[in-house]
Amino acid sequence: MWQPVLMISGYFISVLGLAMLFPAALDIITTGSNWSYFITSSIISVFIGLSLFLANNNKINKVTLQQAYLLTAISWFSVALLAAIPFMLYGTAPADAVFEAASGISTTGATIYANVEALPKSVLLWRALLNGLGGVGIVIFAIAMLPFLGIGGMQIFQRENSDVNEKFMPKISYIAKRIIFVYVTLIAVCFISLRLAGMNWFDAFCHANSTIATGGLSTKNASIGYYNSAAIDWTITFFMILGAIPLTFYHSLLATHNIHSLRSVQVFTFLKVLAAYILFMTIWLNWNGIYDFTTALRYAAFNITSIVTSTGYVSTDYLKWGAFAGTAFIVFALTGGCTGSTAGSIKIYRWQIVFASLKRAFITTTEPNRMVPIKIGSSIINSEVANSIFIFLAAYSLSVIVLTLLVSLTGLDFTTSFSAVIACITNSGPGIGNIIGPSGNYSTLGDFPKYLLAFTMLLGRLEVMTILVIFTKSFWR
Repeated sequence: MWQPVLMISGYFISVLGLAMLFPAALDIITTGSNWSYFITSSIISVFIGLSLFLANNNKINKVTLQQAYLLTAISWFSVALLAAIPFMLYGTAPADAVFEAASGISTTGATIYANVEALPKSVLLWRALLNGLGGVGIVIFAIAMLPFLGIGGMQIFQRENSDVNEKFMPKISYIAKRIIFVYVTLIAVCFISLRLAGMNWFDAFCHANSTIATGGLSTKNASIGYYNSAAIDWTITFFMILGAIPLTFYHSLLATHNIHSLRSVQVFTFLKVLAAYILFMTIWLNWNGIYDFTTALRYAAFNITSIVTSTGYVSTDYLKWGAFAGTAFIVFALTGGCTGSTAGSIKIYRWQIVFASLKRAFITTTEPNRMVPIKIGSSIINSEVANSIFIFLAAYSLSVIVLTLLVSLTGLDFTTSFSAVIACITNSGPGIGNIIGPSGNYSTLGDFPKYLLAFTMLLGRLEVMTILVIFTKSFWR
């Protein structure tokens, strides 16, 4: 049972170890003072990864359901732990290092560093690379693994993530090549756009990685607000939206050269919901005299897109907009982007099925003998898929409740505890309140909540049920 799990996990760990050479090279070129941290970390990671890979190397004919769950949990958690080594060697406390690494690889965007600008460029690059690796990793996982596992209705996207011949892509290597090509292209275009918008080359590269990955780790203490640039705000807003759309969507669009490829109901719904959020908040900000209409549109578009796509950038402290805005941002965080994208949270397609189910329930309440299917666009959703989504939402909600209680045991107030859990399980980054809000960070939290929230980030990133099922007795029978 363990052989394919350890072999594939070893491969991922080796890739992580090789990625550590890039910040080492940057440090050698620039300061020459921190490269040894990354070289040491690389040697440790590559040694562990190659040992696991070679010791268990064998042709994999089939991966069982149990192995798939174990592979998901072990690979992501082991990568997060090993990614923390450079932070620890730099001098960061273990709990802080694990939190930062988990935030990076899960593309959450929360940070424990109170002064990001004091970090060397090699550490800043490592944070950006973790966002980049986590973004592409989660898309491959969502498209290749989750339909197989049947988590939360992911089965219905086997057709949406298919090739132009409507045949489901059977090979992970084929999926990975397509995704990586689109992903790298988007990063490259975003990098050039940010450079032209006014960022220096280093900031542009780091922010391009974390924007397309919807990761949100910035090189500045004030995040994107540091630049105070409308051009940069709108550029990042545009690319955050692109990152929250399924990457296979772009491949299909380019392959068919047909604008009707935009018929995806999920993408249309995501764009409509996001536009509605932005328009409503823009009008609300302008109506209350907080900003003029143009400024309100800019700040609403940027910050709402950042939270809905689970990126976590901020361009201003939106909690200063009032209590209503703070509450609304919790709703935005729970919305999420599209499945098959780098965005986290519950995701649009699940909400589509929830509201379609409610619509059917309202009809059958008054007309009990009427047969009403659950439809999303032209697709009819079977009861198995709908049930798995409601089970997912139940597990998600229960996780939020339990984790909030555990975090509050450390003495944190309810607002901080609840919003920290929401921010981490949705991978959106900033919470609500003075401590972990858009103007704060997670540095003042104790070790226990940091470890717990690091677990919460990975729990949310891996769709909750993938991890929780491992803790059941039936899984190990």
